[in-house]
Amino acid sequence: MKNIPFKTFWVTEESDGSFKNQIIQRSTDDLTQNGVLVKVAYSSLNYKDALSATGNKGVTRHYPHTPGIDAAGTIVESNSDKFQPGDQVIITGYDLGMNTMGGFGEYINVPAEWVVPLPDSLSLKESMVLGTAGFTAALSIHHLLRCNQKPADGPLLVTGASGGVGSISVAIASKLGFDVTASSGKADQHEYLRILGAKTIISRTEVDDLSGRMLLRPQWAAAIDTVGGNTLSTILKSLKTHGNAASCGNVASPLLNTSVFPFILNGVNLLGVNSATTPLPLRLKLWQNLANKWKPDFQNINTQIVALNEIQLSIEKILKGEITGRVILEHNHNL
Repeated sequence: MKNIPFKTFWVTEESDGSFKNQIIQRSTDDLTQNGVLVKVAYSSLNYKDALSATGNKGVTRHYPHTPGIDAAGTIVESNSDKFQPGDQVIITGYDLGMNTMGGFGEYINVPAEWVVPLPDSLSLKESMVLGTAGFTAALSIHHLLRCNQKPADGPLLVTGASGGVGSISVAIASKLGFDVTASSGKADQHEYLRILGAKTIISRTEVDDLSGRMLLRPQWAAAIDTVGGNTLSTILKSLKTHGNAASCGNVASPLLNTSVFPFILNGVNLLGVNSATTPLPLRLKLWQNLANKWKPDFQNINTQIVALNEIQLSIEKILKGEITGRVILEHNHNL
């Protein structure tokens, strides 16, 4: 294996229990040799990355560490006959950026089983505008469709709609013909959500029922929920008969307080979305969908490009809920 020096975002646990972030130089020889060495061109910022960067042991057990659950780049070396040096690839999910050094470094070394060939109609940059957020949105929509959800059934609610998963969900669902209702706590993002394709925009308070009732007036045929907690409980009580809710986030709370009545009286389905361990055949299919018939208009997605020395500020902002759309890390940015 080549011994290549590179820059990386480095998180260390200090003796007093605090965590320190800095940019350091490492070597590709320092990486665990998992089989495929990739020079990373782009990564992206996800909430999970921010948790890893601040020492959340539920995400990353051992430090020092480099976050970055997304990466897109070019293979340098490979022990697999499926990939050759020069191949452009995408890596999202699995253990990348959690306990395996992630895309906030200029090089990663990952198992071949994690690697997806870059579809012909996507650029490396576009693949990271999507990243785990876009893949999660696509997986959520896949689960709705496999339950025979159709645009004619009625409106589809997307919560946390101005965030990464939410905004791409709005864009894809509207492209597929769904009448999308976008829920957001950011009043200044309404025009952005309309540009993405939302037909109706509501405040997040409208999906936060505090009445204690076990069922509510049916409003939506389906939902993609990135919020969790009482928002998801409200959605389940408000779905139309045989409606489907895809649960893919917990930015408000991981807890769910509900009754069985939405399920046994209205036939509602609660669909769990786990993008990290999606089997490879489905993963490949969804990336092809994202590159072709589900491909969003990237000009409409609010995207900020940052350099490695700027990612710390973005981490602080995403933890405060101040990020709209997508933050993309470009490793050669400003060089």
